[in-house]
Amino acid sequence: MSKKTKTAIGQRTIIGFDFGKKYIGVAVGQEITGSATPLGSVKANDGIPHWEQLTAFLTEWQPDIIVVGLPLNMDGSEQQLTLDAKKFGKRVFGRFGIPIEYQDERLTTADAKEQLFARGGFKNLKKDNIDAESARLIIESYLEQQYE
Repeated sequence: MSKKTKTAIGQRTIIGFDFGKKYIGVAVGQEITGSATPLGSVKANDGIPHWEQLTAFLTEWQPDIIVVGLPLNMDGSEQQLTLDAKKFGKRVFGRFGIPIEYQDERLTTADAKEQLFARGGFKNLKKDNIDAESARLIIESYLEQQYE
């Protein structure tokens, strides 16, 4: 995948991933607006994504940076899933060469469910929606931290 010229900080496009062993939520965000949009999810087999699905998102959106949610314990310590998410980030970087950042994702799934329910009730709480909404929240919390 050919990379466009380097984009100035503050104007970059970001793809966010909510890592999971079976599904990886995907969202796209823009630094200039500080907001993100849920896109869907990529199926995974024990944390290894279906690469063709993931490649399609990266080809379409041409991100300058990728943010991977880090599933930490509530006390901030790492767990096995944290290490798996980091391994996923390293695999994506190795394959595509796009810089990877990690973002604490504690409570994003609960927040995602709450926001989706508020917008559409129980019918909005599909797994694909939750994963993508979580990825959106990961990007937006990353962006908020950049400007604190």
